[in-house]
Amino acid sequence: IGVLILLISTLLVTHKKQKMFLIGSLYILAVFITYLLFGLGLTTFMAAVPIVIAEYLSIGVSLIVVFAGIIEIKDFFWYGKGISLMIPHIYVKKIEAKMKKLSIGTVIFLGAFAAAVELPCTGGPYLAITLLLSQNFNASALLLLILYNIIFVLPLIIILALVMMGIKVQHIQQWKQGNKAYMRLATGIILICLGWLLMLIANGT
Repeated sequence: IGVLILLISTLLVTHKKQKMFLIGSLYILAVFITYLLFGLGLTTFMAAVPIVIAEYLSIGVSLIVVFAGIIEIKDFFWYGKGISLMIPHIYVKKIEAKMKKLSIGTVIFLGAFAAAVELPCTGGPYLAITLLLSQNFNASALLLLILYNIIFVLPLIIILALVMMGIKVQHIQQWKQGNKAYMRLATGIILICLGWLLMLIANGT
């Protein structure tokens, strides 16, 4: 979301809305495809794991998801202190440098790069979802994986649509900053519940 807001802010200075819509859409599409490919890779890997190991893998993933949830809740109270699930500062600088020379290829790279470097930060629920889908991966499971990724990029689509309708990007940024702590708290609670659910599934409960 932060990368898209920065991208739109850059485009508003020098480009018309049509160009901004095209570039914003390409960025979102690149994020979607990259994340979907990661999901397919994770699901394929987990589906190939022997059943004997699958239960232990499920418990391990559950613990990772719960730990990610605890980190998110920690950030509600002590943001930025200790471990945080955010894009490392070194990568933020690289993304900002790429913004200075925008092209179609650069925008696609930015989308793929942002999705790749944020995967460790947003991968908690993705691990849980792909683990569940890998147990019986068929056409329905593939559609569910695609649906998950549509939901994942939905905030980006909404932000782009709001800017196209005339909402100032500064107002969106202010709202994001003002509600960041509460979003992390909600995410943390959901992750802990999801991890607990995975543990119950793993032991047959």
